[in-house]
Amino acid sequence: MCGILGYFGDGMAAGQAAALLRRMAGSLLHRGPDEGGIFTDDGAGFGHRRLSIVGLADGQQPMPNSDGSLCISFNGEIFNYVELRRSLEAKGRRFRTSSDTEVILHLYEEMGPSCVDLLNGDFVFAIWDRNLRRMFIARDRMGVRPFFYTQRDGMLFFASEIKALLEVPGVKADIDPFALDQVFTFWAPVPPRTIFKGVSELPAGHLMIVDGNGISVRQYWDLSFPDKADVEPARREEDVAEELLALLDDATAIRMRADVPVGAYLSGGLDSSITCALAKPYATAGLRTFSVTFDTAEHDESPFQQEMVKALGTHHSAVACGPDEIAGIFPSVIEHTEKPIIRTAPAPLHLLARHVREEGMKVVLTGEGADEVFAGYDIFKETRVRRFCSRQTGSKRRPLLFRRLYPYLPGLSQQTPESLAAFFGAGNEDVSDPLFSHRPRYRSTAAAKIFFSADLRKTLAGYDATEEVLARLPADFGRWHPLHQAQYLETKFLLSDYILSSQGDRMSMAHGIEGRFPFLDHRLVEFAAKIPPGMKLKGFVEKHILRRAVADLLPPSIGQRTKQPYRAPDSRSFFAGREPDYVGQLFSHRALEETGLFNPVAAEKLLAKCRRETDGFRDNAAFVGILSTQLWHEAFTKRAVNQGDDRQLAAAI
Repeated sequence: MCGILGYFGDGMAAGQAAALLRRMAGSLLHRGPDEGGIFTDDGAGFGHRRLSIVGLADGQQPMPNSDGSLCISFNGEIFNYVELRRSLEAKGRRFRTSSDTEVILHLYEEMGPSCVDLLNGDFVFAIWDRNLRRMFIARDRMGVRPFFYTQRDGMLFFASEIKALLEVPGVKADIDPFALDQVFTFWAPVPPRTIFKGVSELPAGHLMIVDGNGISVRQYWDLSFPDKADVEPARREEDVAEELLALLDDATAIRMRADVPVGAYLSGGLDSSITCALAKPYATAGLRTFSVTFDTAEHDESPFQQEMVKALGTHHSAVACGPDEIAGIFPSVIEHTEKPIIRTAPAPLHLLARHVREEGMKVVLTGEGADEVFAGYDIFKETRVRRFCSRQTGSKRRPLLFRRLYPYLPGLSQQTPESLAAFFGAGNEDVSDPLFSHRPRYRSTAAAKIFFSADLRKTLAGYDATEEVLARLPADFGRWHPLHQAQYLETKFLLSDYILSSQGDRMSMAHGIEGRFPFLDHRLVEFAAKIPPGMKLKGFVEKHILRRAVADLLPPSIGQRTKQPYRAPDSRSFFAGREPDYVGQLFSHRALEETGLFNPVAAEKLLAKCRRETDGFRDNAAFVGILSTQLWHEAFTKRAVNQGDDRQLAAAI
């Protein structure tokens, strides 16, 4: 794991380029606190901040090949580098280092851009090919590692985080109003769009080639499912479970490869417990596990964490997270997410990563991805109930099933069948709609747009964010089973852009911690896509086939637990303890008028309501969304303006 950055194009002298690369690299020090380096050539350059995990003594970057015709800057890990190295050595390739970085260089020399097809890992890398005068860039299949780029004065600049691009003269931190609308619909912008106007993100599973002909971007991998007519079980369930466990065990084993100790997050839920159980045999010095605990019963899972610690015998530590901790760290959270968010959930993970670093660790396994890959989220069950209700729209009993889905939302138990049906859109929506599964979520989130300012509404007039999602669906999407359609939407438009980004990479790398995700091994993802829907979601039992596969690994109380989604207190976090000064300042009439994005009168009323206490999703999402947007403006737009003024003053002096 590292921070990469660079440029392509003529327009800078060598000295000017080196100075810029150093400034850009300095902004990414948190991503790579161990080492740094720069490389410049005629028309191209790299900067690098390194978090050393594999090849500690000889994996420095940017790394050239033996004759200097290639140079790479690489962020991430190639987990099958051992096997790839053996095959390359069998072909006569000679290695100078023990790093996985050099494996990519040799593989590129052998195969060119097709080398990505053989890589099993979480990666973003850029290779400068001097002979072809070409920059080749690739991002991993699932979008674990980030990559952003912008064009300025005929040159391409790129980096792992946008804050590095803001060091480039002329690059501004202006908000993209359409990206903000997407945040208030999907929880994150849809790549290539970012919250920064004029800055793009390379989507997951995509390649970029930059040369004298310009920029070419193409997709090399996508999640795919069989036609719904072909998903009937052709294999025995026990055989599927056996193969699943073997794949998952191998995915875990290769993610334990490192020249430093590897620990694991343990939430107490099914997925992290599986990860820890599989990882323990490969942790020769014993497995370190880490958790977050909460002071609110609806969020805390510490009894289950302790049960797993006892069952596995891990060396465990936890960080307590209360309202004061979340509110105190939240401005830093937004500086690292680099985009507004509508949930506080990243904040506890920021605190957890800091704790892991303080404990002397650099690498942790986590259970992310299991819910997307094996249909674990409530939204999948909810969609099934909504389709069930649509077949008998006048039923009074069918909508009552929604209460069973969300036992952790006590307000639902008070709702009438009619209210439940109306809230979830049961019976009055087109079941052939490609976005049918996610319409209620999009609608609930978008309700917070009621706080948008008149000017922002005018700018967005006629814009429908869901059209951008519809335009990105694959051609065969309509032939898939409804569960698979829902899985695709969840994986492509939430996992990469919010969970692996705002809750994942950005929070862990804020403290130089690398997260690894066995459930997102592309072999396992592709295998699971072919598993019949009924084996994944069996009645109301989510992840049925996964539970069967790991039944012998976990205590029954863990293996049979109903999914409890990871959440943190939202607006309550800012008022249950000491209210931070920045809340009132950013919700002031003056501050809201300055950004011009929200209605000051409505926002001030929302603040007063949240101070009294609110449990509604809309108000919580709106409050956190407004606060995080205001913090984003302070951290980036205002800071960039002030830095620009300082530079002009320095030049005048």
